[in-house]
Amino acid sequence: MKYLIVGLGNIGDEYVGTRHNIGFRMIDAFAATKEAVWEDKRYGAVARCRVKNAELVLLKPSTYMNLSGNAVRYWLTQEKIPVENLLVLVDDLNIAFGAIRIRKQGSNGGHNGLGNIQSVLGTENYARVRFGIGNAYTRGAQINFVLGHWTDEEEQLMPERLALVSEIIPAFCLQGIDKTMNLYNGK
Repeated sequence: MKYLIVGLGNIGDEYVGTRHNIGFRMIDAFAATKEAVWEDKRYGAVARCRVKNAELVLLKPSTYMNLSGNAVRYWLTQEKIPVENLLVLVDDLNIAFGAIRIRKQGSNGGHNGLGNIQSVLGTENYARVRFGIGNAYTRGAQINFVLGHWTDEEEQLMPERLALVSEIIPAFCLQGIDKTMNLYNGK
């Protein structure tokens, strides 16, 4: 079985370490556990690894967040991966910092990257891991918050949260989305 695991983020030095790029950070953390090597390819950076009998294609789109669907569609098609074997890693300001919410379908929750994926694929029936970034911003300051950097306190908690995501990805591939949601939602 083959899977496409996509970490959403924005390319460019100005976005490194920002809350909105937690998708890139999650997939980088997982790739490091597998010693997967990133290569610049069409529509993004791609790495490959295996988890038992599952072949994983890891993707960090270079299309910028709001056009992520183009990269996702290309790599699903290129690798002949069905949409049910797609897992998207993304930030979510509607849940508390560090909380992990796994879903097998649903709305984009106002997230432009997820919205574009849904628009391009024509479905909202794909799995996603939402990493809570919290919503500690004042009215009108959402963009600055999302594109801002983590606090020192958040950074201290980050290794444990990233390690959890690095468990979720193989669980999705080997056990399926329903069992993965049962095992990891709420942790």
